[in-house]
Amino acid sequence: MDAVKGIVDDQTPLVRALIGLTVVTGLVDAISFLGLGHIFTANMTGNHVFLGFSAGGAPGISAARSIAALCAFAGGSACGGRLTSSRQRTPVAQMLIATYVETALLLAAASAATFAASDVSPAIAYAIVLSTALAMGLRNAVVRKLAVPDLTTTVLTLTITGLAADSSLASGGGGRTARRALSILAMFAGALAGTILLRTFGLPAPLAVATFIVGCLSFYLRLHARPKLARNR
Repeated sequence: MDAVKGIVDDQTPLVRALIGLTVVTGLVDAISFLGLGHIFTANMTGNHVFLGFSAGGAPGISAARSIAALCAFAGGSACGGRLTSSRQRTPVAQMLIATYVETALLLAAASAATFAASDVSPAIAYAIVLSTALAMGLRNAVVRKLAVPDLTTTVLTLTITGLAADSSLASGGGGRTARRALSILAMFAGALAGTILLRTFGLPAPLAVATFIVGCLSFYLRLHARPKLARNR
């Protein structure tokens, strides 16, 4: 009963954090697709499709980078699964650890992009691909375990389906309409911001902004978790 109560109590900060992380997903996929050449490091469905395109002979698609992103994402997911099952933690504590690691990995990617300046070599590109995909995989595993409805932070297919299927046009009850709409808008905003930053300032800028956002979310979750940690001592 206490565990259920804890999850309920944590919903407000978790929902806010997950919306923020959805914005970061839009930024990361704008960076990877537009800046690294037809690849996603958050949306793995896209990489599977790209592999099919590549196998069919479509030009301009790097199968190697798609495979690298998929492998790194899977590795991050395995680490996230280990994190959520290794010991008993509150939902906020689990998410807090995930945001710490994501901040560090995005910072590494931003540093690599800054070091490369205008010349993004294959080695630097792979470093950014691996860092961001690893971060997204770990986060995805933790978010999946928390199972906050309509906030996967990386995939919108079911969110859009739920928004349409539960709408008044479909004779539905309209449950969680605001949350679903906000999640969709958050990813759009992230993708838009990532595109503008990339086209205006180059690769380091959107990576730096993504790192900053996740760092701020870590601070926010830490502030929320601190009173709970104090009570548990």
